[in-house]
Amino acid sequence: MLITAWRGILFLRYRPLPVCADENLPHCTIVVPAYNEGSQVLLTLRSLAASDYPSAKLQIIAVDDGSADDTWHYIAAAARELGGRLKTIRFPKNLGKRHALYAGFRQGAGTILVTVDSDSIVEPQTIRRLVGPFAVDARIGAIAGNVRVLNHADGIIPKMLDVIFYLSFDFIRAGQSMVKTVMCTPGALSAYRADAVETILPRWLDQKFCGRPSNIGEDRAITNMVLQQGYHVLFQKDAMVYTAVPAHYRNLCMMFLRWARSNVRESLMMAQFAFRRFRPDSMLGARINLAYDLLCLVRSPFLMLSTLALLAWQPVLFGSMILFGVLVSSSVSVALYAWKYRTGKALLGYVYGFFWFFALSWIPLYALVTVHRSGWLTREPATGAQPTPYPRDKKKVRMRLTIVRLLAFFIAFALYHLDA
Repeated sequence: MLITAWRGILFLRYRPLPVCADENLPHCTIVVPAYNEGSQVLLTLRSLAASDYPSAKLQIIAVDDGSADDTWHYIAAAARELGGRLKTIRFPKNLGKRHALYAGFRQGAGTILVTVDSDSIVEPQTIRRLVGPFAVDARIGAIAGNVRVLNHADGIIPKMLDVIFYLSFDFIRAGQSMVKTVMCTPGALSAYRADAVETILPRWLDQKFCGRPSNIGEDRAITNMVLQQGYHVLFQKDAMVYTAVPAHYRNLCMMFLRWARSNVRESLMMAQFAFRRFRPDSMLGARINLAYDLLCLVRSPFLMLSTLALLAWQPVLFGSMILFGVLVSSSVSVALYAWKYRTGKALLGYVYGFFWFFALSWIPLYALVTVHRSGWLTREPATGAQPTPYPRDKKKVRMRLTIVRLLAFFIAFALYHLDA
């Protein structure tokens, strides 16, 4: 409760950074990595080209990461439509998002490098609001944009995630921004000072963990490396991007599993420098947030195992307590979303709370014991391309998901029979 109260105070004090005039805006390069994105990449590139930003200071680079579908067709169509405003790069085989970003960064001419996912749409003012603050504060090394859900019409999962994204960005990242240490700049929309990433790019590209290439969590990794140099990493609330999220349970699990594994890895990496003097100004807020994250990593397996044991011992008593706990913990996201948008859709936060408990709460524990794996999990290799890491794990993943679903069913069955 103390950490939530502290974050709440920071949230209330947060204000977006001011935007500067056209003549002061820096030159920026937007890199859009794309893999099997189809026609959506064209919509993404059009939205970027429509940005309210001086065209002479804006470069857009689209990188086709060896797609097996018609993604390159739509990138080429965008190049014809946008003319010299768009530079294109095409990989002969799938190398991964980190390699695609690296190629775009290396060919970028801007002093600010922006990343936008190929399944995302930006508002006309987004790039201006995201990039402008770099011109007035040399201590800023990176800025995270504000992510919302694009595909609401695809089902209840995207609708629930939109409520949770408000908590993750407007609440948590706003608080982190107040202590100058946003811990993850999202791939969907982020900006980096070119000078801050130029020297770390080779190390970032070749990053390894447990002797294996780190093919996931490239956004959290680059954020750590920028922070380690002493730069501030901030959040710009009014720099909006709308991105497509998974609409089906299996894909949602794979996304959260990637995030959870990279969170474990990068929290450990951040701990190697965050408790030393890594910048001249205050580091207390950064250390509090990191310490809390590390505590959650250690706490999650004990909570899950103890919950199962207590349910088996006293299903009525502890089942009731768990239901009440889910309601209380979900109330934060529900209240924040309702306060912002004044809509009954905020109640989906409660639905998500129970959905997380019964269907997703296994992910932190599983990520902790499989953190050495870094396969993308949801990507399919292009024809003739090198396979993405660990394709042999797909059957194992399906089997484990089945086991988890059965476990969730038995927990639900026990709660249903509370009067037994």
